[in-house]
Amino acid sequence: MSYSRFKPYLMILPVVLVMAIFIIGLINGVLQSFGIIPAAGLTKLTLSYYQEVLNNGDLTASLWLSVYISLATSVIAVVIGVLVSVAATTSGLVKSKFFQILKIPVIVPHTVSALLMLNLFSQSGIVARMAYRMHLIRGQEGFISIMFDKNSIGIILAYLWKEIPFVIMIVVTIMANINSSFGEAAVNLGASKGKVFKHITLPLCLPSITTSFIIIFAYSFGAYEIPYLLGATDPKALPVQAYVEFVYPDIAHRPFAMVLNSLMIIFTVAIAYIYYKILSKNLVKSGMSND
Repeated sequence: MSYSRFKPYLMILPVVLVMAIFIIGLINGVLQSFGIIPAAGLTKLTLSYYQEVLNNGDLTASLWLSVYISLATSVIAVVIGVLVSVAATTSGLVKSKFFQILKIPVIVPHTVSALLMLNLFSQSGIVARMAYRMHLIRGQEGFISIMFDKNSIGIILAYLWKEIPFVIMIVVTIMANINSSFGEAAVNLGASKGKVFKHITLPLCLPSITTSFIIIFAYSFGAYEIPYLLGATDPKALPVQAYVEFVYPDIAHRPFAMVLNSLMIIFTVAIAYIYYKILSKNLVKSGMSND
């Protein structure tokens, strides 16, 4: 029996084992959300925990807060990222080494970006101290509070500092290649730059723009560290609230945490499905155009 016959299976075995552990943990979490925790004496399948969570104003507030943070972050990051990509491409700045500095925030951990926002925009931060020295405010406590506020401005700023460069990194390369090939050809045939962008550049970049939007939304919806460090005490973002419910001393309380986790999974799967449908539609269109 040849070893080479089993080599491909042995090579993927570590990945399969990791995925199996993940799937088992996921199934266990879903079962716990339906009230199945034998160690706590809970053995009856029930929807009561979902009903209680959805009827609990504090927990539903956490859900909608996370949706708001993710949607605001994704929309603003994509709009600004695309505009910067357009400006950099049309001006030729994308070819300069200086432009590569924009990529630095992408590799910085989110925890560091949260601390950066605190140092800059808290009432004891650099911007507040500068405003005080310039006599724009009477005291540092007079500086507008955007950290730990219920509008989650600090959280959104921390995400934008990282995600706008992420959008630029994804979009600008494709946009530059399009402009240097199809765009120049269209201009030589008499099309204006505005029409080139509207009818050629933007449609061809749309899959990349959609991808970056979905990635940012999914990540910011399920991320824990920045909402934990910069978020308000009440309401908490959904991942933070899920952790609070998870560490509750009574293990019989665990299903509430798993319900919140299940809701995050449902949202993430829904986003992934939307992305799949959009991608499939674009592939069909490209196939039809090639035919």
